[in-house]
Amino acid sequence: MKFDTIVLGAGIVGVSVAAHLQKRGRSVALVDLRQPGNETSFGNAGLIQREGVYPYAFPRGWQKLLRYARNQSTDVRYHPEAMLKLAPFLWQYWRNSHPRRHAAIARSYAPLIEHCVTEHRALAQEAGASSLLRPIGWMKIFRTAAKQDEETSLAEQWQREFGVEFDALDTTRLRQTEPDLDTSLLGGLRYVAADSVSDPNALVTAYAKYFEQLGGRFFIGDGTTLKDQWAVYTHEGLIEAKSVVVAMGPWSEQVTSRLGYRLPLAVKRGYHMHYAAQPEARLNHAVLDVEHGYLIAPMRRGIRLTTGAELAHRDAPRTPTQLNAVEPIARTLFPLAARIDGEPWMGARPCTPDMMPIIGPAARHKDLWFAFGHAHHGFTLGAVTGRLVAEMMTGESPLVNVHPFRANRFSA
Repeated sequence: MKFDTIVLGAGIVGVSVAAHLQKRGRSVALVDLRQPGNETSFGNAGLIQREGVYPYAFPRGWQKLLRYARNQSTDVRYHPEAMLKLAPFLWQYWRNSHPRRHAAIARSYAPLIEHCVTEHRALAQEAGASSLLRPIGWMKIFRTAAKQDEETSLAEQWQREFGVEFDALDTTRLRQTEPDLDTSLLGGLRYVAADSVSDPNALVTAYAKYFEQLGGRFFIGDGTTLKDQWAVYTHEGLIEAKSVVVAMGPWSEQVTSRLGYRLPLAVKRGYHMHYAAQPEARLNHAVLDVEHGYLIAPMRRGIRLTTGAELAHRDAPRTPTQLNAVEPIARTLFPLAARIDGEPWMGARPCTPDMMPIIGPAARHKDLWFAFGHAHHGFTLGAVTGRLVAEMMTGESPLVNVHPFRANRFSA
């Protein structure tokens, strides 16, 4: 079985790459160990974050660092046994989070974010999945005036620099917008240009079906069996192609390291749980509790509660202590009823120390391409990344400048 391209990984990024290549007349095989959208893309908050021009930075203030060091925060937890291995990554992450470096990174990163909503909407329309997108934005809510002032100042800065649209909500307008939230809240910010998704897995599945309608083939198989020039074992036998795209998210390193690439990839793990809402209660928007670092979002399955970041080895046992810590707080924010899921879901966000994804050709192998490392914005940037990779591979002019996302920026 021979193809023009094999795409390894059927999350939002890999599926989008495969669909865009197939649209351009390439014969594409999409390979994953599971059905599309059933790993990291399954469990996110369902946000397409048009406002996310500044990627999530490492905290710089000593007070916050000391608070995190106690490992009791609701927004960030860590596994002590993982810290030695993660130390070089975290050091570079901390350095790149200096305000001057972070601002420079944002100038490179913002053009990607600028196209995230429009590219998702275009792909969703082609896939017949526009009904899954909710063009109503999402919200941050505030319990203290200090945090409200801090976040409003940031929103105003993003508006000046990158045209980010937002709506500041006082107490009255917040209650009008979300009447069932805690009445003691001081206010909120609504990022109006973002979209939210009612079922992230369903959106990835729709993109995958569209890819197959275009003539693409999906195979259950193990991307780590990749052989040079280029072949992969699947349940249906060996498939071969002229080129290959590695889009395996947090598992990409298993392929790239075997090919000799030392790319600084780490993971931030996260958890979610679905809840029923109390009778007559309704949640309209995805809502981030800024002070406590969790988010609740209305989904087809129920109200999804997602946690912040857990620093750990990718395959370490699950420790949903953050979820257990924020659940009682979330119940004061919105009237949640019983848990729906049997156990918490866990996923891993693939992260680079400069907070930007790796998108583009490999340095030392012909026809090897990378598309991973999107951290908190994998779902947000899936569609635009798919378009960029397809444009580069077919010789088109890329939608945005892809130089900042090159793999060899890490000298590997």
